[in-house]
Amino acid sequence: MLLWFTEHVLVLCSSRFNIVYYLTFRFIVSLLSALLISLTLGYHIIKWFRNFCFFQIVRCDGPKTHTQKRGTPTMGGIAILLSIIISIMMWADLSNSYVWYVSFILITYGILGLIDDFLKIKRQNSTGLSALHKYFWQSLIALTLIIIIFVSDSSVASTQLVLPFFKNFMPQLGIWYIVLAYFVVVGTSNSVNLSDGLDGLAIVPVIFITAGLAIVSWIANDIHFSDYLHIPYLYLSGELTIVCAAIIGASLGFLWFNAYPAQIFMGDVGSLSLGGALGVIAVLLHQECLLLIMGAIFVIETLSVVLQISYFKLFGERVLKMAPIHHHFELKGCPEPKIVVRFWIVSLILVFFGLITLKMR
Repeated sequence: MLLWFTEHVLVLCSSRFNIVYYLTFRFIVSLLSALLISLTLGYHIIKWFRNFCFFQIVRCDGPKTHTQKRGTPTMGGIAILLSIIISIMMWADLSNSYVWYVSFILITYGILGLIDDFLKIKRQNSTGLSALHKYFWQSLIALTLIIIIFVSDSSVASTQLVLPFFKNFMPQLGIWYIVLAYFVVVGTSNSVNLSDGLDGLAIVPVIFITAGLAIVSWIANDIHFSDYLHIPYLYLSGELTIVCAAIIGASLGFLWFNAYPAQIFMGDVGSLSLGGALGVIAVLLHQECLLLIMGAIFVIETLSVVLQISYFKLFGERVLKMAPIHHHFELKGCPEPKIVVRFWIVSLILVFFGLITLKMR
């Protein structure tokens, strides 16, 4: 919105306002705007949700230490989403289709998560939407968006799979790219959702991964730099850096209140939407494999749940004390803050390793 205002009004007054067009400037102000909005909203939302008794529902079969989390407001993801959307509307080029693709998944998955959270509070148990209903709507939303992306860009390059370590080998998937993109979006959304079980555990890896994707989107927007690193050149990808900046800023603002001991939890409204947004950004950048590397901490969390359920159904025994795996470490006696910080460290290393693979291709 401010970019449009500058283009049509301020440019008539002085060329000094041309700085608003610069990607670096808009990245910084988008991040700071989202941060300030998130801090402001977070403070008020905590008070409002306490008054309305929108408290986190603690699993009865969870770690005993989690009983102290009762009375902590949830659905803090609303502050994250509003901060991101407002910042995007202020600083992004709204004529760029990539901006609307990510915004669509943020809003729709956010609404889905909001319904899930509200049902948990209304029923006073940890069962919101059924797994079938949640997966159905996630799938419908993701497939609708992916098909729109696929139809709007039917070039050969748009369905190539970029593989780490293989700069001259990019297999052409054709219509199967829709299937890959679907699993990336839905899978990432659910992975972040499963990982959101400890104070600050999910939000910091989201910040790290988003920062990594912001770097890739900036590189992909430069034809010379992208050619040097053998990354697909995408002339629309520059605006994704602004979107990523908004996500980083809003997440940092939320972390202010979500750090141990948390004053508020993001709920499904935050985790589903942020995970979906990461998946869509990776699909738009053709960096699905890179997301797999940088987001491996989320993959491990998801696989721990799959392994636990599968092994129990087959052999009647548990591999882990509890799934996802962060609860396993809790039950082994590791303090929550230590688990969270160690997961942060691993996530940061994975993001750095993922970025290194760009040069290794």
